[in-house]
This record gives sequence, C-alpha cells and structure tokens, in this order.
Amino acid sequence: IEKGIYSLVVINYANPDMVGHIGQIPATIEAIEAVDQCLGRLLTSISKAGGTAIITADHGNAEHMIDENGNPWTAHTTNPVPLIIVEGEQAKIPGYGGNVSLRNDGKLADIAPTILQILQLPQPPEMTGRSLLQPTDYDVQLSRTPVQVGL
Repeated sequence: IEKGIYSLVVINYANPDMVGHIGQIPATIEAIEAVDQCLGRLLTSISKAGGTAIITADHGNAEHMIDENGNPWTAHTTNPVPLIIVEGEQAKIPGYGGNVSLRNDGKLADIAPTILQILQLPQPPEMTGRSLLQPTDYDVQLSRTPVQVGL
C-alpha cells in the first residue's frame, strides 16, 4: 500500500470467523482485538497513500456465540453486517467530493458495484447489485482528527 503500486487490495481478516466456529468467547474476543489492531495499521497506511478503505463482512458469526441452551453457536448468522467507507487524506470519491453517503437498503450484491464506482470502472450488465453511494446535502468534514478505536 505504501508503495502505491496497486489500485485495489482485498484483505480478508478471517480470525473472528474462524474462532467463531469453535464457540469459544475468550478466543473470539482475542481474534477481534487482533483484527482491530490490524485495521488500525491498515487505515493509517491507506490514509497516507490517499486511498479509500471499505470494511465489511459477508456474514455474521462472532456476535452470536451461545444458543438459548448455553451451547456454542458455531453457524453463520444472517444478521446485517456493517459496511464502512473510510477515505484517506486528500481522497474524495470521484463525482461526489465530500457530499457522499451510503444507501441504507444495501445487500452483499451491492458491494462490488460500489467498489467499481469508486475505481471509476464500468459495471458489467450481469451484476445485479447497484452502488451504495448516493449524494448527500451536507459536506463531510475536511479536517480529520485521528480517533483511537478499540475494544
């Protein structure tokens, strides 16, 4: 990322998913803390490179660890997952400037079209989703103060 040679980097932090399948809460907390630290370093590098980060998941698992009988719940959940877009320093999503927000009716099929729009690439007709980006009436703050986020 710091070399600036890639237009797109896709990273899968599988830690919470993998330990979520064993149903061990302490191990899951440790995995989430590790991913939190990795994301912090990643976002710092992306910000310095002037890139945009999209943070999401394809399913839930770590948020539902125990079933109603107290047994480990090891299956995927169908709970909604977050989608967070973080712009780097001096980065603006093309065509929106600072006036962009996300639709709140999104689905997994909308993530790829959103990435394509950010990269200014055409969406193939066989893609059924549509970009989550939409214009907004307010301008996103241009000055950003780093905020430490963690468990």
